[in-house]
Amino acid sequence: MNKTEVWQYLAASHTLQVATIGRDGWPHVAPMWFIIDDGCVAFRSFTKSQKILNLRRDPTVTLLAESGLEYSELRGVMIKGTATLSTDHDVVLDVYGRVAAKYRLLGEPNPGADLIESALGRHVDKNTAVMVSAVSVVSWDHRKLGGVY
Repeated sequence: MNKTEVWQYLAASHTLQVATIGRDGWPHVAPMWFIIDDGCVAFRSFTKSQKILNLRRDPTVTLLAESGLEYSELRGVMIKGTATLSTDHDVVLDVYGRVAAKYRLLGEPNPGADLIESALGRHVDKNTAVMVSAVSVVSWDHRKLGGVY
């Protein structure tokens, strides 16, 4: 995929697999809902979650979005990146609110600031926002192979 196709694919993807490195050196993989934010992938998680603890120790992260049931339909994007963490109330609420809008967590695609604050604001202090900047991107789209493998 070219760069535009990569970001379009990611924006349309539903669940991202997030791999961090645990204290013992083993990968820790967790599914996350996410948004695209100015050329970065962003998500939120509870501050006490294993992925946030891992990212505090080591900001190295790998993200994977994939789809397709048949070999000829397989598509995916893998990003190796560096995570930046934020516990700033406004940053977390912004990411949380945009994730809530994308996944209709508040029952509508465009919840206003008041609804976001009233529904999510009390949870913000227990969450951390994660912004991942890509170091490298690998993608594949078997649909482009035309049946020749």
